[in-house]
Amino acid sequence: MKDPFAFAIDLIQKEPWPIARHVMIIAEIGINHNGDINIAKKLIDMAKGAGCDAVKFQKRTIDIVYTKEFLDSPRESPWGTTQRAQKEALEFGQKEYEEIDDYCKKVGIEWFASAWDTQSQLFLRQFNLKYNKIASAMLKHMELVKMVAEERKPTFISTGMSTYEDIDIVVDIFRKHDCPFVLMHCVSEYPAPEHILNLRCIVELYKRYKCPVGYSGHEVTMIPGVIAAMMGACAVERHITLDRAMYGSDQAASLEKRGLELLVSYIRTIPVVLGDGVKKITPGETKIAEKLRYYLGPLYGPGENK
Repeated sequence: MKDPFAFAIDLIQKEPWPIARHVMIIAEIGINHNGDINIAKKLIDMAKGAGCDAVKFQKRTIDIVYTKEFLDSPRESPWGTTQRAQKEALEFGQKEYEEIDDYCKKVGIEWFASAWDTQSQLFLRQFNLKYNKIASAMLKHMELVKMVAEERKPTFISTGMSTYEDIDIVVDIFRKHDCPFVLMHCVSEYPAPEHILNLRCIVELYKRYKCPVGYSGHEVTMIPGVIAAMMGACAVERHITLDRAMYGSDQAASLEKRGLELLVSYIRTIPVVLGDGVKKITPGETKIAEKLRYYLGPLYGPGENK
C-alpha cells in the first residue's frame, strides 16, 4: 500500500477536489479489549480479516491523566468499586504492548496508539511506530502536541470538541516542525447520532487548511464512514468491538465484525465505480449496440442542426 499521507498530498496538488484511491482504514480498538490481551488479539484478527490498514490503541498514565480524588471516587465495574480499579484494569503496560507489537508483526498489520500524556508518548517511542495520533481530548495539551510534532512522524489529529481557533494553533505547530499530518473530522459523542455528524466539515477543513482530511466516527452504523470517503476523506477511523453488549463506554459506538467488513468493502469499491471520468464505449457496450441499435444511419435527420 502506498503511504496515504504522501498520496493525499500529491493528489491535492493535482486535483480540484481529491478522492483517495486508497483510503486508510483504521480499526480503533482503544480500550475495548477490557484489559484482556486475548480479546485484543481477536480484535486485531478481526481488523486484519476485514482488510483494515491499521489498528489503534490508547495509552494513559493513570496518575497523570486523572486526579487522586477522581481515582478514589466510587465506580462499579467488573474489577472493583472505584474509578482507579476500573482505569488500571483497562490499561495495558509493557508486557501487553510488547505482545501486541509482536502479534501485529506476525499477522501483518500496522498498529499505533494515541498517548494521553507525555510519559505515555515516551513509552510508545520504544516501538518505533509508523504513525502518531493526537486524540480530540488532547488537542489543547500543548506540551504533548509539540512533543508529537517534534517526532515528525505522520500524525492523525482528531478535531472533536474543538474550534477552528484551536485547530489553527495545532496546525501551525505541526507545520513549524515540518511534521506531516491528517486532520480527522470528529464529533466526540459516544455514540454520536447521525444528525450531528456534519460531514460537510470534511470539505471545510480541506478548504481552510489545504491538507489531507480524514474522518473519525463514533456513530452506530458504518454508512457515514462510506460517505466520508466519497467526500474525500483519505483516512477513516472507527471503533471496533467483538460485541456491543460487552462492558465499556465505547462499545455502543463501535462496529462489530459484519459492520466492519461492510465498511471496508464499500470504501474499497468507491474508486472502482468512480473510474477515470473519461467518456468511452466499453467493449461490452459495443456488442450490445450491435444487437440493439437497428438504426445505423446518420445521427441527424434532414434539416436538423448539427
